[in-house]
Amino acid sequence: MSQTFPVSRKSALGYNVDEVEKFLSDARAAYEAQGDPSREASDVDLDSRAIRRVSFSLQKGGYSTTHVDAALERLEDAFSARERARAKHDIGDDKWYTLSRDRAREIVGRLERGRGHKFRRVGILTGGYDRGDVDDFCETVAGYFRGTATVTVDDVRNAIFRPKLGGYNEAQVDAVLDAVVDVMLSVQ
Repeated sequence: MSQTFPVSRKSALGYNVDEVEKFLSDARAAYEAQGDPSREASDVDLDSRAIRRVSFSLQKGGYSTTHVDAALERLEDAFSARERARAKHDIGDDKWYTLSRDRAREIVGRLERGRGHKFRRVGILTGGYDRGDVDDFCETVAGYFRGTATVTVDDVRNAIFRPKLGGYNEAQVDAVLDAVVDVMLSVQ
């Protein structure tokens, strides 16, 4: 049987093969529907944000996580490009870029808050992201928006922060980083 991705060793964990194959099938159908002008956008139930947030169960001998994650990033880029083209067509280039700039301003406002105050903190006995790590990364990303730093979409997608009791709320940090990726992809 042909495999879409390399599989991990039988003793190592990888992504659940059936879940990945089902998701790819659904993504292919959604992408084809997006490109069909006779279908409304509401007919498509998968977008770039959903691709970024998808997760799969782990199984021994499953698909290589590295290969699947790389494919998901390419898929997200393809969906984002098509979404951007459709939005620009629907509302026009000027309105599209105005909306993107407004979102970027909102994000920069968050990123430029004082060190240790950029995000909500979790309780002192609860795990979160190390505030120093997050603050340092936020300063770099803010520099990207100001035009003084080079940051790629992959830098944001692959940002890793050390765990820390009493750190920043992970869901809140992740939501802002998702918004950063959306804005970066919207202006590519």
